[in-house]
This record gives sequence, structure tokens and C-alpha cells, in this order.
Amino acid sequence: MLVSDFHYDLPPELIAQHPPATRGASRMLTLSRPTGAFADHLFTDLPQLLSPGDLLVLNNSRVLPARLYATRAGLHTQHNSPQPSGLIEVLLTEHLASPEGHNDWRALVRPAKKVQPGETLHFFETALSGPSALDLVPLLSATVLSVGDFGERTLRFEPTPNFISIVERIGHMPLPPYIHRDKHLPDTPEDRERYQTIYSQQSGSAAAPTAGLHFTPEILSALTTRGIELAYITLHVGLGTFQPVRVADTRDIHLHSESYTLSAETAHALNNAYRANRRIIAVGTTTTRTLEHLARTFESTHGPLSPTNPLALQPHSGSTSLFLSPSPDGDDNFKLVRGLLTNFHLPESTLLMLVSAFAGREAVLRAYAHAVAAGYRFFSYGDCMLIT
Repeated sequence: MLVSDFHYDLPPELIAQHPPATRGASRMLTLSRPTGAFADHLFTDLPQLLSPGDLLVLNNSRVLPARLYATRAGLHTQHNSPQPSGLIEVLLTEHLASPEGHNDWRALVRPAKKVQPGETLHFFETALSGPSALDLVPLLSATVLSVGDFGERTLRFEPTPNFISIVERIGHMPLPPYIHRDKHLPDTPEDRERYQTIYSQQSGSAAAPTAGLHFTPEILSALTTRGIELAYITLHVGLGTFQPVRVADTRDIHLHSESYTLSAETAHALNNAYRANRRIIAVGTTTTRTLEHLARTFESTHGPLSPTNPLALQPHSGSTSLFLSPSPDGDDNFKLVRGLLTNFHLPESTLLMLVSAFAGREAVLRAYAHAVAAGYRFFSYGDCMLIT
């Protein structure tokens, strides 16, 4: 299929710039996979729209405030100032496996042309607000190891025992480019709280698993009271979220890998739900990709899933670059996921392709057209869809 097959027109004013005033106060469009019918609801209706016995799987990855600002070491030395000639924006996207004692990260850098292999970057606490005598000693320093496409760089940070706590202190939330903030204030205290799910635990994502932003303690409690089981996986959202599709044919799309962890508790819950033929509902595309990767990995070793060859996952960590898009023959290639809660996604994005693979491209685009006409709020801070 062509990437352009997943285009739709979206008025800019429907792109949510801020979360709703109250967490959970979102609209929710329901879409039936068997019929293509859709209906308007509120997110607070979710417990009643699911069934007792359903297994709801959520991604508990925590967003790292991974947008940092740096200066180039040569200019810093020359001018004795942390802001001599403009800042380098560095977005950490993935912690890399590296030799013992090293701390290597994949990152997006801009302006990228200035940052070449061998260059050293210094990171200061108040880089955005201007130089200070207290800032002349950088809190972090990194050397550029290699150059990738479209501004990608591999950085090696100098050893520090409290690296993550320093990033938490000086970094900014990696809001997507369609959420506009002041250039000197790339995030706000509101973003620090609301661009994070209430159940996030494992720090490492370069973007929020946004379908989970709607949940509140009260809604989670209502779900369990209704008899809906909750389970958590961890998938750290990485570079693929930030890279636009640059090919015309979906067959040429290749996603960056993202790391995940499957706990013993969640492996047990998934195995039991599958064997009992209970619905597995994924919260978000990140959860969906992880669950479908797990199923395919299991089948590659044990053969096709069936009543006589049921799911038997074991706890482990790994990575996935699985890309899900509509099958040319219209087959349903989803092996575990039978329901999906997801936000509205960008035109021609791999996330919209995944949703279209799950519910059918025509049905999804009709539902999106209704959402536009009905004034739903789109993207990360916007409203959501429940597809069953």
C-alpha cells in the first residue's frame, strides 16, 4: 500500500495543545471491528464498555525529560560562557548497550551539521535562561561517536554516578513538535505532570505512551471492581516516534527497535487469558506492538498458536522493531490483541497504519472523518478511541 493511502485532512485547531483540565475528562469514540459502526462516548464510560474477564494491558514506561541543551566544547573554552553562539538541542532517544563503564545514547541533535564525530558537548543547568558564573562547570559532558541519518547521533557521556537524576534535573519533557511552547520554555510544570501516566514506573521513554494519559486512580479502581484484570508491560518509546515516514510504499518502512520487559506476573496473566479465550485489550500502540511481537516470537520457536499449542510466555527482556500495517489480502494478522484503546494519530504515520491494520483502513478513516466533524481533540493530549 502507499503511505498516501493513510492521509486525512485535519484542521490545525483540532490538535490539542494542552491536556484537558481534569485528567480523564476526555471524549472517546468507539469503533466496532466486525461492523465498522462508531459511537460517541466519554472516557469515563470505559469500565462499562469492557466486559468482566477482559485483560487490560498497559505500558508502564516512564518518560525521561530527555530534551537537553548543550554547547560545543571548543566554543565554551574560547568564550568562557555556556551560551557563546547558540545552543545545541539534544533529544536522548535510546540508551544503548555499550562496553562496561560507558554510557552511550542514541540521540537526535539540531542543528546537526555543527555536531560531528569527536566533538564534545557540555550540558548546563540553566542553558536556556543564559550564562551564570555557577554554570561554568558542566553537569554532563558527552563525546559524539558517530553520525546517522536525519540528525541522529551516538553520544558517549562521561561517567557519572547519578546520570539519570541529573537528566531529571536539567532536562525538559520531550513534547512532540505539534505541541507548541515558548522557545525559551519548552515545557511547563503542567507538562511535567500530565505528559506522564499515573502508573509509570520504569524510566526510559523518549515519548509518552499517550493512550494511558487518560487513566485516573478512580477509573483503574472502577475497572477492577467490574472484574477487568490489569497487567503491565514496559516498552520504552524511542526514535521511531519522532521520525516521519520518508518513503512512498509501506513495504519500504523499517522501524527502529525499542526495548521491552515482560514480567513474570504479566506473562502469567497473558497465558491464562489466552488459554481461557478471554479478550486481551491493549492500551496504546506501544503495548500492541509488544504483545504481537511476543506472540510472533513464541510462534517462531513453538509453532502456530492453537488450542493444542497455547501461549506459554516466559518473563524476559528484549527489543522489537515490528511494523504492523494492513495486509494486502485483508487478513487479520493480530494474534493476541482483540481490543485497542488508542489516541488519534497523525496522517500517514506508522501508528495510523497499525490502527488501520487492526480495524480496517476504510473503517478507521470513516471514524476519523467523524471525529474531525465532531470536533474531537487530536494527538498526544487529545481524545481517544476504543476499538473492539
